[in-house]
Formats: sequence, C-alpha cells, structure tokens
Amino acid sequence: MTLVRDVIRLAKNIQDEINEKIGPPEEGVLCETQCVIPLSIVRGTRGYIERVANQVNGSYERGWYDACSVMIRRLLETLIVEAYENFNIANKIQNSNGDFVYLRELIEACLKEKAWNLSRNCKSAMPKLKDIGDKSAHSRRYVGQKKDLEPLLADIRLVVQEFVYLAGLK
Repeated sequence: MTLVRDVIRLAKNIQDEINEKIGPPEEGVLCETQCVIPLSIVRGTRGYIERVANQVNGSYERGWYDACSVMIRRLLETLIVEAYENFNIANKIQNSNGDFVYLRELIEACLKEKAWNLSRNCKSAMPKLKDIGDKSAHSRRYVGQKKDLEPLLADIRLVVQEFVYLAGLK
C-alpha cells in the first residue's frame, strides 16, 4: 500500500513540475461541458466568439462565477456590435470619436432598433445579463455564486443565439 501511495505522490509531483515549467496552453483549454452556451451555437462564427463562449463554459464548470459573468457580459457586447456591423449601421452605436458606446447604451439602442425585431424574451434578458456582469466586474464586495447564474442560463443561451443570427454569423 505504501508503494502505491509513493508512486501516486511521485506522479503528482512530476505532473506539477511539468505544469509549472510549460504552463497552460497559449490559447487556453477546451471546456469539458457546455453548461451555459452550447458550442454548436457559436461554432463556425468567429474564432474570438468561439473562444469567449468556451471561457464562459469553462469558468462556469470550474465554479469561477465572477469570471463567467464578466465573460457573458463581454460576449453580449461583442455580439451586439457584430449585429450592428452586419446591418451596416454600426455608426448608430459609436460616439463622436468613432468608439463603440458602453454596454448600457448598446442595450438601449438595441431595444429601440428598427432594423430588427428582438424577441420579447431577449429584450428582457439583456439587462439582466449586463447586471450580473457589472456586479462581478465592478462591485468590490460582490462575489458571484452558482445560484446567481443558474436562473439566467436559458436567457444567456437565447440572447447569444438570437444575436448570432442577427450578426449573420449563422
């Protein structure tokens, strides 16, 4: 029994040394599950969208709920911009310097946009996704938990899928 423990301990030490020397892969690792965003929704869109969706799923499955919330916020922001660019109306969401406006203003613009017709569920979900991302990114004492994200999982999927189509990525 002692020999088995010693071998296991030695193997763990070797693995720890390897991980320390080479570190994580350059572009991260693939998530093991698709608890938040089914990758089929974003597969074949843009590489950066696929990687952010992977990070959403990976951070959720590891219990890094603040990271997950911030990545959801980032994905929402990206997809809104993609949709405006697809409709050739990106100038509507840019300030006088040509920079895209903040997410609050992006959502307000989306809700009023006549070029498309967002579903009722998408309209009500976007502010909730922004709120959870804002809390995780900007509130010093807020620490996200699974119970904060669980009720939003269907909303996240719906918003991502709707904007992937509006952006002309599928």
